[in-house]
Amino acid sequence: MNKFGLFIAKHRKLVLIIATLLLLPSLYGAAMTRINYDILTYLPKDLESVKGQEILNDVFNSSATGMLVIENMEPKDVVKVKDKISKIEGVESVVWVDDFLDISIPKDMLPEELKEMFYRENSTLVMIKFANESSSPITQQAIVDIRGVLDKQSFLSGMAAVLKDTKDLADKQTPIYVALAVILATIILMLTLESTIVPFIILISIGYAILYNFGTNMLLGDISYITKSLAAVLQLGVTLDYSIFLLHRYEEECEKLEDNKEEAMGHAIAATASSIVGSSLTTIAGFLAIAFMELTIGKDIGLVMAKGVMFGVLSVLTILPALILVFDRLINRFNHGTILPEFNGLGKLVTKHYRLFILIGILIFLPAFYGEKNNEVYYNLDESLPDDMESIVAFRKLKDEYDMMTTHMVLLSKDVPNYHIKQMIGEIEKLEGIENVLSYQKLIGPSIPENFIPEAIKDRFEQGDYKQIIINSEYKAATDEQNTQIEEIERIVKKYDKTGIITGEGVLTKDLIGIADRDFKRVSTISNIAVFIIILLVFTSVSIPIFLILAITLAIFINMGIPYYTGNSIPFIASIVIGSIQLGATVDYAILLTTRYREEIKNGHDKFTAMEISVRESAKSIITSGLTFFASTIGVAVISEMELVKSLSAMIARGALISTGVILFILPGVLIATESFISSTTKNWSKERKDKAEKGRIAYESK
Repeated sequence: MNKFGLFIAKHRKLVLIIATLLLLPSLYGAAMTRINYDILTYLPKDLESVKGQEILNDVFNSSATGMLVIENMEPKDVVKVKDKISKIEGVESVVWVDDFLDISIPKDMLPEELKEMFYRENSTLVMIKFANESSSPITQQAIVDIRGVLDKQSFLSGMAAVLKDTKDLADKQTPIYVALAVILATIILMLTLESTIVPFIILISIGYAILYNFGTNMLLGDISYITKSLAAVLQLGVTLDYSIFLLHRYEEECEKLEDNKEEAMGHAIAATASSIVGSSLTTIAGFLAIAFMELTIGKDIGLVMAKGVMFGVLSVLTILPALILVFDRLINRFNHGTILPEFNGLGKLVTKHYRLFILIGILIFLPAFYGEKNNEVYYNLDESLPDDMESIVAFRKLKDEYDMMTTHMVLLSKDVPNYHIKQMIGEIEKLEGIENVLSYQKLIGPSIPENFIPEAIKDRFEQGDYKQIIINSEYKAATDEQNTQIEEIERIVKKYDKTGIITGEGVLTKDLIGIADRDFKRVSTISNIAVFIIILLVFTSVSIPIFLILAITLAIFINMGIPYYTGNSIPFIASIVIGSIQLGATVDYAILLTTRYREEIKNGHDKFTAMEISVRESAKSIITSGLTFFASTIGVAVISEMELVKSLSAMIARGALISTGVILFILPGVLIATESFISSTTKNWSKERKDKAEKGRIAYESK
């Protein structure tokens, strides 16, 4: 590593030229990476509901359906609007009452089934079938084109419209997130570092790593909009530590080698490489644990962020040293003091009253654990979007006027006779919360003979080996009422066709709930085991990993428990990933404190003096890291209009501060109280005799 460090220092301009040239393919890769805005597409492919969606797409070409509510419009004008929409690329078909009967027939004389399906007091409902899935570029452009022919009396709802609005909002706000994170992180670094220029150099080096990360996302095929919105901000927050570690060591080496900056940097790289790589392993482990989610959005977030940390480490060991040496004179010209005090008082406080802080930790644990276990979690995408968004306004309109909260699609074998389907529909319509059932079999009767049903309508409900029924529900997806209703529909469907499939947003969301619960347990277990093993190897200790993970777990419970006591619901993805992110990103602070504690114990200090020194010397780095992590994420939480992104960012930012507090106030007491146990379960913990340590304790307490 000494040779590597000296090579980077001596060839700093070459390093920067190569690093800058690599930005060109990175920018291309970032531009070519597809963004996925549909969370439901991350469900496992072996689910029956997902297979149903594939059948809808492949056989019926109707994986996406839009509902258009038109108010106060004459039938002839509705027909004109319908015709315009039908000609738009990406629209498969448009269904309205004129597909069944002539519009010259007064509304009051229409069959009850048609009136119930298409009319309310001052509005009518038009159903739009798209040729491609909701998230496809063709469907998304079709949404734009449809809105172009509508007036203020018309409201377009459906998953495709929601995804379009989500995309537009995410694309608009993501650059603002990054800019705000950079500004706030710069302010914190300026206040806590001694140079005005160094914060900009650090952020430039991290910027290289972020662009490399986003450029290589092309290799993954696509990434989710959540990952796109948060990846840069998170990467900035979790890799700033490494830059600060290198900078502090370089300053230390410069004091020893005043006349040779290159050699000082070479030594700094060599000295910090192992600690930076070691620290990054816990963060990478936390993110990779997320990649083991059954819901494959975890793989998306986990791989992108783990990759980002690796690029961050490479950047700190190559690009940052090169930039520091190139701008060395400028850095030294603009030095100033910092706002951070010396932490002598903090060290004395937490060691003298260590039992009190342990008691506080125990007392906090129980309500924090209870709050974390009883959080209200939401699964609906529409809940995370602004109420004034076009698709959400239309969704509310559909709910209020037509009682359509969600739509279920039932797929039956073509061999099921029509009279059985009519009987099945009759049973389904008797269920609580069913608004209406759409099927051409339902329309067959005395008022509308089967040969009166247009072929276009039959084709809408019967293709290939399948017949389709559309069920509109009054219940919201992810509610207990909706899930019970789905189970009842499934029971009825299976009675008439054992191979029948029920799918749609409500069914997919029901499956999502079950998977999210399993994923939470899986991710939590994997991240804890991975971090345990890494800390065990770092300290060659069985006990230290337990105490450090317990400390961060307390911080996670406090963080996750707060929404319960403030009455806020959290997005389901937060309940799965926040723990791993907080554990992986902030356990470094605990490792830093414990490493210094072991060092002071080996220097012959008793456990109290050793901890007092450790807190005093480590607090500045821990607080700087915690504040920069907080600053880089809190801005997103404040300005984001997407509740999902807002909640994730707020919890990550809050978690950084809580972890910092727990490590500086509660962990020292735990390490002091268990020092003898740690000594007996850790290889080469201390060379000092136990009686000497005991004498030191007595001397300390007598003071």
